[in-house]
Amino acid sequence: MNELWNRIAASADTDAETAKVAVGHILSYMRSESSDPAVERMIEETPGATEAVSAAGETDFSGGIMALGAKLMGLGLDMGQIRSAAEELVAYSKSTCGEDTVNQAIHSVPALAPFV
Repeated sequence: MNELWNRIAASADTDAETAKVAVGHILSYMRSESSDPAVERMIEETPGATEAVSAAGETDFSGGIMALGAKLMGLGLDMGQIRSAAEELVAYSKSTCGEDTVNQAIHSVPALAPFV
């Protein structure tokens, strides 16, 4: 089991599989909204991130940040759990691929700034 899923599951009071799919949706959203290479670096250098993106499957974010929220709520997560999952993802990614890369990736998706 991936350390990231376990961390998110514990902080967001959910199970590891839901945590993995949630991470996949968040990263897929970032990928769809940004062409900054930092997003791809974050995905490549965060252990389990590529697996999470695959677990999320095909995603359509034509509704923007609201579409992401709907997907995460569709997993049974409430707003507090979504925030916890995002914060754990950011903290874990910073520890594995570096603060500068993660900050650049997040800032390349302006709609995420209020949530992370």
